[in-house]
Amino acid sequence: MTTIIAGILMLGVLVFVHELGHFWIAKLCGVKILKFSLGFGPKLVSRVWGETEYLICAIPLGGYVQMLGEGSGEQGEEAELSSEEKQRSFAEKPVSKRLAIVSAGPLMNLLLPFLILPVSFMFGVQTPVYYDQPPCVGYVVPETTAAQNGFVTGDCILSVNQQPVATWNATNKVFVAEAGDPLDFVVNRNGQRVELQIPSDNNSLEGLQALGLLPFQVARIGNLAEGMPAEKAGLQKGDLILQIGDIPINSWYDLKKVIQNIGASAVPILIERSGKKLTVELVPEQREADGDYLIGIAPLQESQLKRFGFFAAFREGASRTWELIDLTVTFVQKLFSGSVSAKNIGGPITVVQVAGQAAQTDISAILSVLAFISIQLGILNLLPIPILDGGHILFYLLELILRRPLSIRAREMAQQVGMAMLLMLMVLAFYNDIVRLWSG
Repeated sequence: MTTIIAGILMLGVLVFVHELGHFWIAKLCGVKILKFSLGFGPKLVSRVWGETEYLICAIPLGGYVQMLGEGSGEQGEEAELSSEEKQRSFAEKPVSKRLAIVSAGPLMNLLLPFLILPVSFMFGVQTPVYYDQPPCVGYVVPETTAAQNGFVTGDCILSVNQQPVATWNATNKVFVAEAGDPLDFVVNRNGQRVELQIPSDNNSLEGLQALGLLPFQVARIGNLAEGMPAEKAGLQKGDLILQIGDIPINSWYDLKKVIQNIGASAVPILIERSGKKLTVELVPEQREADGDYLIGIAPLQESQLKRFGFFAAFREGASRTWELIDLTVTFVQKLFSGSVSAKNIGGPITVVQVAGQAAQTDISAILSVLAFISIQLGILNLLPIPILDGGHILFYLLELILRRPLSIRAREMAQQVGMAMLLMLMVLAFYNDIVRLWSG
């Protein structure tokens, strides 16, 4: 419940920023604002300040700014307004001002990350240590795309689609940008250059791990399950496992095979704790019939805190914002071209989940997630789909070119098509959300 509430609050912040953009520019253009609402449906809270009613409504999945004359076009409807009201009507404003008002919402969503990501970098951003390490494969998961296409443990990636890469982070960026296309890898394998290819139908947006390529991971314990053999034997967070029985452990990925071979037998485990070597004994457990033998440990994900000074933080924040915008635009292009699966679309449930989880960590994580979702919200609203801001922008651009507005009939038909498209998109997004919840 805490996650849901925190997620809704964070989503509310982004909706507020979006609607505030419309509100500010409309005010600057002299348009009368009738309502400013966060949410849709039945109103929960309502207060009138000046000439505007401010509302919080029951369905927290959006918001709106209702302006005098907005959406009107019938001459009879405009005739009912007094001459003073006509001067403050949205419909009576020049097309350039209407275009500015409609564009302001998504542009505010795109500008917000430029302000909040620098703050995140000043507080400090936790990143996995391996992000900045060379992209050398610590483990290839059996029967995955990578394993089926020739990758082996120890391969060091030199380039992806002729683009040189030096770190895991750089490799993942190229990987996501090339989503939906065949991936040509050049790897260093024991001093020899080897070329490997991943076909386009096996590509995804989730990085190298989605292919089954994992970074090197030392066998250091990051967490212990309560009541499991490892905890009972006295193992602790931070312990480095050196040996199980007489078998040396070189990485975390060695553990599963060794433990399965031991089965339900007592085995000594050699560990290193605070520079000292200790030996404990335990018996793996099989919690389910025909299931894996477990000892109840999880790996320690080593991370580093990157903190920047004032000017460096703004430089990093701007760079990260442009990177996120570029990746989001690339995703949208590949989605409409069919290069990536529509299964990658997430809806409100996913957004609330991600935002809620971030809200329970630290300020940097909160700001980073806010920035990411804000960019997606801004770009989504700029799509030239009637009903969305982008559809209205398209109408006003056509009006500038044609020097006359589209006919009321044409606009009504476009709105109906846009509504149908938006409903289909929402159904797909909710379906994907439910599938993820069910499978998770």
